[in-house]
Amino acid sequence: MKSKASQSQGLLLFRLSHTQLFALGTLKIRELVPFSKLSAIPQSHPAILGAATVRGHTIPIIDMAAAVGYAPITPEECANAYIIITDCQRMVMGFLVRSIDKIIECNWRDIESPPDNLGKNAFLTGVTRVDDKLVQLLDVELLLSKIFPASPETTRAILTDVQREILKPLNILLVDDSMVARKQLSDALDSINIPYLVTSDGRDALSIMEEAAKEGRPMDLLVSDIEMPGLDGYELAFEVKNTPALADAYIILHTSLSSEISVSQAHQVGANEALTKFDAHELIDAMLRGAKRHQAS
Repeated sequence: MKSKASQSQGLLLFRLSHTQLFALGTLKIRELVPFSKLSAIPQSHPAILGAATVRGHTIPIIDMAAAVGYAPITPEECANAYIIITDCQRMVMGFLVRSIDKIIECNWRDIESPPDNLGKNAFLTGVTRVDDKLVQLLDVELLLSKIFPASPETTRAILTDVQREILKPLNILLVDDSMVARKQLSDALDSINIPYLVTSDGRDALSIMEEAAKEGRPMDLLVSDIEMPGLDGYELAFEVKNTPALADAYIILHTSLSSEISVSQAHQVGANEALTKFDAHELIDAMLRGAKRHQAS
């Protein structure tokens, strides 16, 4: 049986340097526009070049090359540069890149996790090859966390003792390929003393759930990213709901995509909820709804 969430997601390939290809998933992208004159934004992050007016909306524009450690895009290069307009983490913004290469169809199962030796500041969630060239999939969550640090109000949740005791006995699994998103999820639960397991990979998550079910302690709550190399969140949710031993898990898809598409497709594959990253209060409220569902069953 095939997943109902069959909308094809491609990759937009672009360059931040003259040699290396980078990519973003097309579901994050609203449109591509040529560089245009920017208005200054006082006291902004050094990687924010200014603001552009696109279709009547004022949008901050980030020099993506500078933000991830490459040479900043020069005024002379701007004539051929493009702005990628994205809708991500509840924000509409533009990323200035040196050039656009092309949009390709992509089997996300062919995308591999980046090597562990890249370190904490590598802005990558995956790597693949296109026409025998290495393509690096950018970690937008990590990039944005450097430029727009999350406020404590969104990263910390407050629970009553009764609510904590409702969540504490549950088996909880967190899945996200973004290092910063995993830390946000972990910090949110650590701060309220709730135990959990965490992984960066959809295939690994499915294996963890299968093993836990065999041992008689199936996962009660699954919180998963949507866009992941290997097995994405839609496919993971679909597999869980179509495996009787796993199907009782309450599934929360947790995504940087600020899109109604992601919500409707989440429900199509059997997820109970879809949330936009990152608000710890919304996440904990959703987990409490899952806990109450388990109590009632």
